[in-house]
Amino acid sequence: MLYYALVFLVVALIAGVLGFGGIAGASASIAQVLFFIFVVLFVVSLAMRLLRR
Repeated sequence: MLYYALVFLVVALIAGVLGFGGIAGASASIAQVLFFIFVVLFVVSLAMRLLRR
């Protein structure tokens, strides 16, 4: 999931440099959502691991 967030971030950066504002904004939004989902799942995974001990 982090991989896809980074891919969309790179697409957003390239689209922004080339002047495609709409595509850059959409890609940046998708990257942000995927990153936050990754962070939440990571924290839940850590919490479950600590509770299991």
